[in-house]
Amino acid sequence: MSERRVGLWLIGTFGGVGTTVAMGMAALRRGLIDNTSLVTALPLFEGIDLDQPNQFVLGGHDVRRTGYRQAVQELHERSNLFDRGLTDSCMPDLDLWSQNVRPGTVLNAGATIVKLADLPEVHQKDSLRAAVEGIQADLLQFREANRLDQIVVVNVASTEPPFELTEGHQSLQRFLAPQECRNPAALPASSLYAWAAIDLGLPYINFTPSLGASFPAILELAEQRRAPVGGKDGKTGETLLKSVLAPMFAARNMKILSWVGHNIFGNRDGQVLDDPQNKASKIRTKDQVISQIVGYKPQTHVSIEYIKSLDDWKTAWDFIHFQGFLGVKMNMQFTWQGCDSILAAPLVIDLARLGLLAQRRGEAGILRHLACFFKSPMGVEDHDFFKQFALIEDYAAKVREGSNLQSSSS
Repeated sequence: MSERRVGLWLIGTFGGVGTTVAMGMAALRRGLIDNTSLVTALPLFEGIDLDQPNQFVLGGHDVRRTGYRQAVQELHERSNLFDRGLTDSCMPDLDLWSQNVRPGTVLNAGATIVKLADLPEVHQKDSLRAAVEGIQADLLQFREANRLDQIVVVNVASTEPPFELTEGHQSLQRFLAPQECRNPAALPASSLYAWAAIDLGLPYINFTPSLGASFPAILELAEQRRAPVGGKDGKTGETLLKSVLAPMFAARNMKILSWVGHNIFGNRDGQVLDDPQNKASKIRTKDQVISQIVGYKPQTHVSIEYIKSLDDWKTAWDFIHFQGFLGVKMNMQFTWQGCDSILAAPLVIDLARLGLLAQRRGEAGILRHLACFFKSPMGVEDHDFFKQFALIEDYAAKVREGSNLQSSSS
């Protein structure tokens, strides 16, 4: 039997995260780096039929006129990422994968994202149907040209402004009514990509705070098309620490009085989040964690500021004011510094592998066991990282058990 070939289709493929995913995948398939930061390389996934790096072909959509070669060079120059020797070794794969990238759509993506687009083709789709059909045509061509057995679609594009749902989004029947589906403003760009993928029965993972597949009508479609769905908003830095530290305060019965988080970073995502509308989507997912974990509402404040000179490096300073025994007030402060793309890229690879596995197992709809990867996990209300991680541990155990039973019966 021939080896399975799978495609990873990235929305926003030439951004920092998409470019780092491509670099990481190329380096892994050539044996140039180890598995550090890949959750799916942990012992709990041993014996599970996850796709290996050499089985992947990359493609995607972007709204800018560039390629991986230029994107890698820019990341290196601005943020000092990627060793030159590593880049040179990976470039044949990156050049090949750049040929699989097509112009995306900016329909209903928001004014700030539209300003970043320099490809005239991304403005040509002026209806929901035309946009979805264009995306699907590219996905089908990608599958045929590369002889792929499966494709997973992952959204790593810039954050859109908040999108307000209506009654028409509450069921598939309502949404497909003529007055809804013909409304050119009925879905943002992230949801057009989600609809295109899910309608084809492909796994869709939303690594951004944008709407994507997080509304009832499209989730009904996912069940009908047997498409796995995961998201949303990758949990890579400050919020990851919140979801780890807040359970400690709860378990020790110490009262959090206030929690202030101040975030600064550059890069193109930071530029987009400098728009107050786009920033509102991000803050919404970051500012819900603590109160859910501790069961009450401390005073919280989250700020995000664009500092151009930092580029892909981000810093978060958090101040936690808490009350202990005898009413004594104390505080904890920490500074988190990390490289945005380096933190996010391995998680995208993990999610791609897990999305493809879920489809092969016949799973459809929300993949709740992926909660630990996201700030606002679909289908899971608990933000405690350890409880979330227990979900994926249980899932891996069940998959291994099923594999063992199948091996025994055969």
